Amino acid sequence: MNKTINVGIIGSGFIGPAHIEAIRRLGFVQVVAIAEQNEEKARAVAEKLNIPKAYGDYKELLSDPDIDAVHNCTPNHLHFEINKAIMEAGKHVLSEKPLAMDAKESAELVRLAREKGVVHGVNFNYRQYPMMKQVAEMVRRGDLGSVYLVHGGYQQDWLLYDTDFNWRLAKEVGGKSRAVADIGSHWCDTVQYVTGKRIKEVLADLWTVHPVRKKPKVAQVTYSGQAPDGDGYDPVEVSTEDYASVLIHFEDGTKGVFTVSQVSAGRKNRLSFELSGSEKSVFWDQEEPARLWIGHRDQPNQTLMADPGLFYEGARDVVHYPGGHTEGWPDSIKNMMLRYYTFIREGKDLLKERADFATFEDGHLSMCITDAILQSHEQKRWVQVQHLL
Repeated sequence: MNKTINVGIIGSGFIGPAHIEAIRRLGFVQVVAIAEQNEEKARAVAEKLNIPKAYGDYKELLSDPDIDAVHNCTPNHLHFEINKAIMEAGKHVLSEKPLAMDAKESAELVRLAREKGVVHGVNFNYRQYPMMKQVAEMVRRGDLGSVYLVHGGYQQDWLLYDTDFNWRLAKEVGGKSRAVADIGSHWCDTVQYVTGKRIKEVLADLWTVHPVRKKPKVAQVTYSGQAPDGDGYDPVEVSTEDYASVLIHFEDGTKGVFTVSQVSAGRKNRLSFELSGSEKSVFWDQEEPARLWIGHRDQPNQTLMADPGLFYEGARDVVHYPGGHTEGWPDSIKNMMLRYYTFIREGKDLLKERADFATFEDGHLSMCITDAILQSHEQKRWVQVQHLL
């Protein structure tokens, strides 16, 4: 595909504009349309973000013959329906996670994606940090020796207070799982990517810290930190988890554990993990993305800074600036878009070639892990991850 790739965006909440900004940094892809829940809102967003076309119904956007690929940036409960419709319209699709509401739905999407032959992706952007490419290369080369232990977690504080509220808290909109599906999925995808190992079985403990929350009578913007004054709340029962700790076994016998929380004061967006190997350990914290701690037994520990001159050759192509010019969360999304749209531009086929971005298969695996975690917590036992394909 030599022409500019035209993209449509469905949904304009927190993540939609992040997709748009990342796409516009590529140069050979342009956002030509946005769809929202009604025409008035779509036109307002289109004017604000300088997008030529606005649709009050996503089905109208899918009928636009000028659009090559579509991003699904809607709330979770709409992902399955819209992802399916995008592929049936013959468009390439990039979905936010979770891919669907459960593993049965995500399995159907994988089968449809293979049938339609479209390029499909899921925005697991943390694997696209420059340092993650370096860690994956270190593991592949055997720098760490045999990796036998993986531990870490993902903590946030944006739902710390019982007055914090968001659509993700509603099970019918966000799904049966919240902290695990929302941020635990990112952790699992990232560690599976860097280790090259799949999670085989889980033992989970979940907890809803605030079983009753105070919903503002006037909707607040996600992550805004705003709170209404006076009596501007309604009490709402919440059943999805604020916290989870999960023991994990990988297919090769490697063991691990992770903790996720959306009620940890001071932790804004802390995805972190440590790999313990027979020769070395490494530790990474997303809040300090340009640093990798390397642990030794018989010599001083080291800190590796993200620098193309210090990285292995296989990891250099995701570092776009010199060392010391830190690339962070927006850059990881840009890397995701770059790899996804380069795949399309080069006319590659996911049925024949391996992608260096998360696909619907990865999104389906994430759903299978989440379902196993929920089952484990409910039944209080180890549960094997069933891939259902």
